[in-house]
Amino acid sequence: MSLSTLNRDQIKKQLRDEESYDAVIIGGGITGAGIALDASQRGMKVALVEMQDFAQGTSSRSTKLVHGGLRYLQQLQVGVVKETGRERAIVYENGPHVTTPEKMLLPFHKGSNLGNFTAGIGLTMYDRLAGVKKSERKVMLNKKQTLDKEPLVKKDGLKGGGYYVEYRTDDARLTMEVMKRAEEKGATIINYVKSEHFTYDSNEKVNGIQARDVLTNEVFDIKAKKVINAAGPWVDEVRSGDYARNNKNLRLTKGVHIVLDQSKFPLRQAVYFDTESDGRMIFAIPREGKAYIGTTDTFYDNDKTSPLATPEDRAYLLDALNYMFPEVEAKDEDIESSWAGVRPLILEEGKDPSEISRKDEVWEGKSGLLTIAGGKLTGYRHMALEIVDLLAKRLKKEYGLKFKPCETKHLPISGGDVGGSANFDTFVEDQVELAKKYQLDAELARHFASKYGSNAKDLFEIAQTAQYQSSGLPLDMYTELVYAIRYEMVYKPTDFLVRRTGKLYFNISDVLKYKNDVVKVMAQLLGYTDAQKEAYTQELDKAIDEARTGNDQPAEKE
Repeated sequence: MSLSTLNRDQIKKQLRDEESYDAVIIGGGITGAGIALDASQRGMKVALVEMQDFAQGTSSRSTKLVHGGLRYLQQLQVGVVKETGRERAIVYENGPHVTTPEKMLLPFHKGSNLGNFTAGIGLTMYDRLAGVKKSERKVMLNKKQTLDKEPLVKKDGLKGGGYYVEYRTDDARLTMEVMKRAEEKGATIINYVKSEHFTYDSNEKVNGIQARDVLTNEVFDIKAKKVINAAGPWVDEVRSGDYARNNKNLRLTKGVHIVLDQSKFPLRQAVYFDTESDGRMIFAIPREGKAYIGTTDTFYDNDKTSPLATPEDRAYLLDALNYMFPEVEAKDEDIESSWAGVRPLILEEGKDPSEISRKDEVWEGKSGLLTIAGGKLTGYRHMALEIVDLLAKRLKKEYGLKFKPCETKHLPISGGDVGGSANFDTFVEDQVELAKKYQLDAELARHFASKYGSNAKDLFEIAQTAQYQSSGLPLDMYTELVYAIRYEMVYKPTDFLVRRTGKLYFNISDVLKYKNDVVKVMAQLLGYTDAQKEAYTQELDKAIDEARTGNDQPAEKE
């Protein structure tokens, strides 16, 4: 059926009419998406509901790295480093269009927490634990070599550096591609549908949910043998609707990132460095003509749907930036955009935010409700494996059902059928050649192939037939918007401009220039009412103001 916005009514009918799914998953972030893929790949009949847009919570607000967690080695979380380090190679291999190796510079200064010797040992351990391939293992640099890599690094007290590999990703697009592959494997998936209540059988076992379409207020039941709570920061709220309890709770922490233009911060090399104020490690990463810096790590108890970058958060990151890159002299007005995300971690009394383990845990209630919480973006596939193994065990014991084993280790996500990571560059150039028959510009074809992988042909076909001239949008933007509606269940302008394209963070000038045209085109294609059009425009304006100013007070209009 495909994840098409135009199929929402049919998808809801399918959810309503199915006699009983093997499992219904609550939560459409990377964890829920991974579970839906694993379970559907094994042959289970699976449904997934997300109360907002896919990846709208934590899964679009990370540091956008599929990384092994070098700093967790400092905290002796060896198991986390080992597992996530190995998982990142799998994530890359299965989706090289949304994940790419990124060389990372780790500068050492006199008096800092990091010295050549200790960091060298740490990086060597990291390479071994994470199973880093030979070509990507760490290299130690002297002062001159370090400055050759990144001339903006603070020269005073500089002793040298380490050079190692992390993996950069687009977290929201990674989530979307996993979700699309799950749908291709048979999962029934929908966004903007909230789980309101659990339903129970005569033995007080959970046997489904009552769901509400938040766009239409339509209420319907989804029947399932098992329910999985993968709601991220909302895990405790979802669990509170069940009579079964345990003594585990989440502790939310907030991470903030700021974005500057390369004209102000001409960063050529990704850098991982310790701050002067508290010795925490943060990243500075170049991307698409911008540079972004993050992250903070503070306890958080406020609104989970739209955490904000406060003036204190912005000042902390600017201080860190100016300490490590003193020539930049960045000021608050230089911040083009920012985002804040909430991490759902397992409560550990007496620990600072940065010290709480990123390990995931699975909880099983007396009602049969399965909950998964904690973890990291990088480990999403292994988290899914863990809980779906348990799900398969319960379905076999209680219903006599048998399923295939997990095969996601070698299963490309949607768009990932490119012949493996080693062949990706060749694949892209082959697609550029293919695009000639669609009379498409080579640069545009390369953009589509690099971003959408083996789904690029769908965009070529849309671009060839696109009646975009009257839309006010450039061809690439119009094509991606139509694709997002047809294949990625985009319903609101923020879905497209924030999560499907990342433009709000990394090209906010395009958002300001084309936002009214995006709303106009979506209103035409999706049949918005006047009230919807106004509401979604206001929602987009609020998102722009929050990204630019770090609060929800209107910024100056362009």
